[in-house]
Amino acid sequence: MAVEIAKEPFEVDQTIVEDDNNLRWKRLQPWTKQLSIRGIIASVIIGSLYSIIAMKLNLTIGLVPNLNVSAALLAFVFVRAWTKILQKAGFVTKPFTRQENTMIQTCAVACYSIAVGGGFGSYLLGMSRKIYELSGAHTEANFSYSVKEPRLGWMTGFLFVVCFVGLFVLIPLRKIMIVDLQLTFPSGMATAVMINGFHNQGDEMAKKQVKGFMKYFSFSFFWALFKWFFSGKNGCGFSQFPTFGLTAWKQTFFFDFDSTFVGAGMICTHLVNLSLLLGAILSYGLMWPLLDQLKGHWYPDNLDENDMKSLYGYKVFLSVALILGDGLYNFVKILASTIINIWKVKKAKKGLEHKENSKTDKKQDEIFLRESIPLWVGVISYIILATMSTIVIPQMFPQLKWYFVIVAYILAPSLAFCNAYGAGLTDINMAFNYGKIALFILAAISPKHEALIAGLAGCGLITSVVSVGCTLMQDFKTAHLTSTSPRAMFVSQVIGTTVGCITAPLSFFLFYNAFDVGNPKGEFKSPYALIYRNMAILGVEGVSALPEHCLQMCYGFFGFAIGVNLVKDFVGGRIGKLMPIPMVMAVPFLVGGFFTIDMCLGSLIVFIWGKMNKKKAELMLPAIASGLICGEGLWAIPASFLGLVKINPPICMKFVPS
Repeated sequence: MAVEIAKEPFEVDQTIVEDDNNLRWKRLQPWTKQLSIRGIIASVIIGSLYSIIAMKLNLTIGLVPNLNVSAALLAFVFVRAWTKILQKAGFVTKPFTRQENTMIQTCAVACYSIAVGGGFGSYLLGMSRKIYELSGAHTEANFSYSVKEPRLGWMTGFLFVVCFVGLFVLIPLRKIMIVDLQLTFPSGMATAVMINGFHNQGDEMAKKQVKGFMKYFSFSFFWALFKWFFSGKNGCGFSQFPTFGLTAWKQTFFFDFDSTFVGAGMICTHLVNLSLLLGAILSYGLMWPLLDQLKGHWYPDNLDENDMKSLYGYKVFLSVALILGDGLYNFVKILASTIINIWKVKKAKKGLEHKENSKTDKKQDEIFLRESIPLWVGVISYIILATMSTIVIPQMFPQLKWYFVIVAYILAPSLAFCNAYGAGLTDINMAFNYGKIALFILAAISPKHEALIAGLAGCGLITSVVSVGCTLMQDFKTAHLTSTSPRAMFVSQVIGTTVGCITAPLSFFLFYNAFDVGNPKGEFKSPYALIYRNMAILGVEGVSALPEHCLQMCYGFFGFAIGVNLVKDFVGGRIGKLMPIPMVMAVPFLVGGFFTIDMCLGSLIVFIWGKMNKKKAELMLPAIASGLICGEGLWAIPASFLGLVKINPPICMKFVPS
């Protein structure tokens, strides 16, 4: 699983959206003109780069920040640079509009979203032999034949058959969600405001953003290259620098000089970064050292440290308890708020119909509805693709019976609607929680010898369909506010999904073949692959799979996750705002605290800069954060190729006690 973190919802000044609308509406291009060859090329390049970045984050820490605004900025930077180069060469270029910017952003986000939600660091990798061995070969229900090794062919095929179903599942509800119910979709709105801002601001501002991006992109790339020379062996280099001393380093508390994590910290909210740090302090600073002293009392002292009946089992299942507690609470909360809001809207339908909308709202609605996507296209496409998927998936995973797949696709539209409606209100995509519910149900009702693979595959099916449908609605909201044709946006989404189904598996195997993915002591720990497999084992075996006294501790952490959310929602005020995010706290339980230092540094930079010069910070921070993320992310490509051809760094920089 990749926990995708969005920025907090914020109030949007509608005047930003309204600026320059008269000019925009007078000369709107037809939807076929809003798509361009340069836009598609830019989308493929940006989407592929972000797929690699998202995959790296997926396989290292399992936490991927929301990169939608960053993708919009990079699209703006890319095409501006493109047109400037051509103009200097004497060529006449087509004007770069906000609609084309939206197309590129939509396509790029659709592409990298496959890398985030495709299960490469969670349910798909959880089927591999390495994760089977880490889960304990002697563990009941963890059978040696419940394994499916990662392969490019079946992974690509799986993505194509499940992701495209999600594209058509909510098309008939497009008007209801965006126009009739007027759902906010905060991430989609934030992206639209950013794109409108790019095209309303002067050239001087745009030049500053482009210059800032290129400066920090170059720094990040060459810094990653410099670091590589000192990382000759495992445990060497700047990434293992004992910033706070060797004692803290042994407990994973150090600054690892990774500009990707610093940039991600600048994009994530302060609450997310502080929740990560709190989780690291609670686990590696307090609990794991205390549990390690109980070796020989609570668990045998002759077990391998990665055995699920040893300390490692406590790490896995306590993180699972936090994730399930937070996920269950938010699932019930959003489901309840969805039902209540639908009831309120239905009750106030007359008032809604006669509500006076602004001229801007009416014009945006008119443009959004002018080029509609026919209902029959969505319905027939969904039926055809779901039928194909029902035939293909049981061939890939014989453990997942065809009748389970049919039931999943019957329920999928309702689940996708609830998820998209909840995301429209809260900006929380609950697709992974729906997937976890499917995982537990299928693991519990399938025959014991088939349960693990059936649960993991079923989890992937539900997660992919529901997640893609939610992403589509966020993009429809962006299109609505930037006066972009929904047809052009949908075509762009299809192109992005197609590219993503190809680039995501390629990005995965770039790392999988070059590095030791899944090694709990290595850089690419893939923590959620182990968590998801053990969730499936828990679904089959129940609490008998837990180490001694772990059940009581799990009750405590599950209750803690529920309690924190209750305080946040019902106490509110300053106390509610200070409550951490339990699901985010769980990430360092397996990974360690090193990356939380990087991300908190990014948060500190944002805080100090905002205090010193808020206006400049708001303008430049997205560009600088994107540059830091993309520079080191791009270095992952040559680093992977060097690893594949067995070219190792020449120096090992390591610190030892004197």
